[in-house]
Amino acid sequence: MKQAISDLRKEYSKHTLDSDTVDRDPIKQFSTWFEEAVKAETPEPNAMSLATVNHQGLPSCRIVLLKGIEDGGFVFFTNYASDKGEDLEHKPVAALTFFWSELERQVRIQGTVRKVSKEASTAYFQSRPRDSQIGAWVSPQSTPISNRAILEERRKSIEEKFSGQEKLPKPEQWGGYHVAPLLIEFWQGRPSRLHDRIVYVRNGDQWDIRRLAP
Repeated sequence: MKQAISDLRKEYSKHTLDSDTVDRDPIKQFSTWFEEAVKAETPEPNAMSLATVNHQGLPSCRIVLLKGIEDGGFVFFTNYASDKGEDLEHKPVAALTFFWSELERQVRIQGTVRKVSKEASTAYFQSRPRDSQIGAWVSPQSTPISNRAILEERRKSIEEKFSGQEKLPKPEQWGGYHVAPLLIEFWQGRPSRLHDRIVYVRNGDQWDIRRLAP
């Protein structure tokens, strides 16, 4: 007999979280947790949900990969002409969520978004495996296509165009975004659903730290 979705439960008991012991800087606290997620061999610890809002006010959420923590914020790369790129052009705000099940932890982030410099985007683009560079040239991301053969044909054409080149030029529509956090919440699973939640809220150049009820 199949188990009902409503009956799926897990008791959390691995760690605790207290506002008296967390780092006063949420970026440092995040870095500590991220390193622990890596050590715990969490699959793709840099995988994060990215939520954006389109011009109609409708939210969208998808998984992308964190590629850096710079200037007090979080950096990822994508196609600027994609749905998420158009959302961010219209409304440059986003929410990020990390979930590390091995540690029973979640981090939730809200912030403003800006593009990183063209130089930084090019440097990262050319550090990627060549196949990934080719893929960025091939895919008109988020655009409807009639079949996969179109992608295979474009791939062949791009391979021929850049034959012998290990570092390809960056496509104009491809680059990075920097999410500057206004709020960062750290969630630690605890028994009986009485989870620990510590939230940092930006207040000028400082961070206010609060405990939230689960």
